[in-house]
Amino acid sequence: MGKRSVIPYGPQHPVLPEPVHIDLVVEDERVVEAIPSIGFIHRGLESLVDRRDFNQMTYVAERTCGICSFQHGMGYCEAVEHIMGVEVPDRAKFLRTLWAETSRMHSHLLWLGLLADGFGFENLFYQCWRVREKVLDIQEMTAGGRLIFSVNKVGGVLKDVTDDQLKFILATMDEVEAELKVIKETFFEDYSVKSRLVGVGVLTAEQINALGAVGPFARASGVNVDMRKLGYAAYPHIDFEPITSNDGDCYARCYVRMMEVFQSIDIIRQVIAKMPAEKDLAVAVKGNPDGEYFMRVEQPRGEAFYYVKGNGTPNLERMRIRTPTFANIPGLCEMLKNTELADIGLLILTIDPCISCTER
Repeated sequence: MGKRSVIPYGPQHPVLPEPVHIDLVVEDERVVEAIPSIGFIHRGLESLVDRRDFNQMTYVAERTCGICSFQHGMGYCEAVEHIMGVEVPDRAKFLRTLWAETSRMHSHLLWLGLLADGFGFENLFYQCWRVREKVLDIQEMTAGGRLIFSVNKVGGVLKDVTDDQLKFILATMDEVEAELKVIKETFFEDYSVKSRLVGVGVLTAEQINALGAVGPFARASGVNVDMRKLGYAAYPHIDFEPITSNDGDCYARCYVRMMEVFQSIDIIRQVIAKMPAEKDLAVAVKGNPDGEYFMRVEQPRGEAFYYVKGNGTPNLERMRIRTPTFANIPGLCEMLKNTELADIGLLILTIDPCISCTER
């Protein structure tokens, strides 16, 4: 056994997009143990139920995360709607699905760019973010915001998407798909990319299941779990199967997220083709939530879990969110064992961490 040292990694580090803090126990250049520390940016969002009513809490839930804000708001609204027995109009369900998939696209494209930046491929980073801008333009045109949409409400959605806008979205999807095929070839065929990703940070399906990992992180190890198959929003009307890989390494995690972007393009096309003609966007919600419900949705990073408890007053008794990064931290720490110190930044990136989500 060589001499062991403890190296604090983060929360400030050039490679990290998030303030992750992990104490690395190393022997020479090899990590033997990783000990996470969380709590640097705790914001107390869940405690705001004391001061904001259940309708206002929609906007608080959205701000749990800036990247995947829409689905936080949708997950919260669907939990409250189940408690109150509210049936959302079909068009609102399809619009929620449309925005959920554009959110997934821009989140994955952001991650692909950060991954490229993590191993020094700056041109690939710029290409991913350039394509992402087209998705953000769609979100700004239809919802009014590039990242924070604020179109969810308990009972439906606040905005409609016109036929002309739907045609523009379809045309943009064609453009994005064509450009992504070039980017895909670089990620999957370039020697310098493969040399940094293939065989690095391998986790088996058994380890993933034992540690409770979720999302693309889990599916890259062959765990076929996707909350969209539970059938919330308009997903029961959409034909798709979860993207998986059996390799369990960084390359597989890149593969799953890249292919999910193409899958989101297909889902958006299906949503637009099946969009109900009715113009009802929301139903009137009377009374206050009285009861409790668990809601699970598939965020870009994986399963997000919402617990909402009402007591018959405008203010909820409890709102609890478990985000995918929180679920993936044990898998990350296991993955970091027996890896080279130089690969730590890439390995942390491959779970797509969001510490602001984790420390609500």
